[in-house]
Amino acid sequence: MSFLNRRDFIKDSAVLAALAAAGGVGKATAAAKSEKAAKAGDSNSQLRVAVIGVHGRGQTHVHNFAGKNNCVVAVICDADSAVIGNAMSAAEKAQGHAPRYEQDIRKVVEDKNIDAISIATPNHWHSLAAIWGLQNGKDVYVEKPVSHNVSEGRRVVEFARKENRICQAGTQSRSSSGLKEAMQFLHDGKLGKISVARGLCYKPRGSIGKVSGPKQPPATVDYDLWCGPAPMDPVMRNQFHYDWHWIWDYGCGDIGNQGIHEMDKARWALGKKDLAQGVVSVGGRFGYIDDGQTPNTQIAVFDYGDSELIFEVRGLKTDPLKDVKIGNIIYGSDGYLVIPGNSSAIAFSKDGEVIKKFNGGSEEGHFANFVSAVRSRNAKDLNADIEEGHISSALCHLGNVSYRLGKELPFASKSEVLGDDQPSAETFERMEQHLKDNKVPLEETKYRVGRKLKLDPKAETFIGDKEADALLTRDYRKGFELPIAKA
Repeated sequence: MSFLNRRDFIKDSAVLAALAAAGGVGKATAAAKSEKAAKAGDSNSQLRVAVIGVHGRGQTHVHNFAGKNNCVVAVICDADSAVIGNAMSAAEKAQGHAPRYEQDIRKVVEDKNIDAISIATPNHWHSLAAIWGLQNGKDVYVEKPVSHNVSEGRRVVEFARKENRICQAGTQSRSSSGLKEAMQFLHDGKLGKISVARGLCYKPRGSIGKVSGPKQPPATVDYDLWCGPAPMDPVMRNQFHYDWHWIWDYGCGDIGNQGIHEMDKARWALGKKDLAQGVVSVGGRFGYIDDGQTPNTQIAVFDYGDSELIFEVRGLKTDPLKDVKIGNIIYGSDGYLVIPGNSSAIAFSKDGEVIKKFNGGSEEGHFANFVSAVRSRNAKDLNADIEEGHISSALCHLGNVSYRLGKELPFASKSEVLGDDQPSAETFERMEQHLKDNKVPLEETKYRVGRKLKLDPKAETFIGDKEADALLTRDYRKGFELPIAKA
């Protein structure tokens, strides 16, 4: 696959000719040998990393690669040339020289001098960027969620296997020694049989405002590149950057933004390697009217047969549940585990007595783990292999599919869609009280009752619902189509 046009080819040929004339071919050959050594597992070779997307989370990627673990950030790539300053200066300070800037990701993935790419773009770019990198022989670190829909996440897994590349998902809790110990404690049966894993994303999200008409993208943005595989529609939000999280074409709402971390930990606690066999979601966007499309209040219930995963999103002011706002509560027959963040946990007896505390780990270890696996050339060394990232991301998408296919009902009209089990019923009652506490007039308000969907977890498709199956993927713009990993 090649994205280079004739002008780029001529330019690159001229560079090679100049190298040869100056005796630089030997240096180029040495660089090629160094690259081959790195990919064969030579721990002494320097890894050249390109960080793609640096307006936000990408800054952390730069911090964790530049001058660390014998890595160098060789390229910074972002569709907006105005946001790269901090990343460029941070890399230069850490490693002694500045990276090169490229606006076009296609040139980055084809750069043979790059060993790995690290992706922190908006969600709609995650999978395509990862696949392009894998196709071009790069190892890939891709932020959460690893996909914008279920189908493309599975394709990233397929390309990682086909190309025999290392691909890490950015769910850094998987590298926490404290959480590893806590999960082993659960899986060893120390709290008995696990019946419910709850994920909580109680994170305040104010209104993003409402525009009266289309807004112009910043002049420094290549909007065609920014949109990539997504529709190149008019910008209908005040804040171009970040507020895309709440627009379906680009983001996944908070269940797939902050919530993916808690979704991953909940599934990890249950010990489930596949998708659930059923899903249903309810909620809405309450407390204000703005241009956001995704729910700021949501419950998603995933049926695993012998257990269930319940996920809660709250964007309005709220109290914690068992001292947790962003984290997890895992319920066993002999006690429960509270996970208040990304690197610690506390096990309690059924009576609320502390049994054991678990602490340890930071996100720096997650990047170091990726680099270690790149050097060993063994994907099994990864703490968050791409398939783990795909399954957890896909659960977020499945919850959103149910929600989007739902219908509006008044709160006064009670729905049985969540079922009659106690944990789900209690969760809905708490959601209602939460909205009342925020002065949402329930007697005048409707909420969205999602479609109850059955799944084939192995095939990763819905059972008997073509409309739901259609939302497992999307239409891709010409030039940004999603490749298929052919055998």
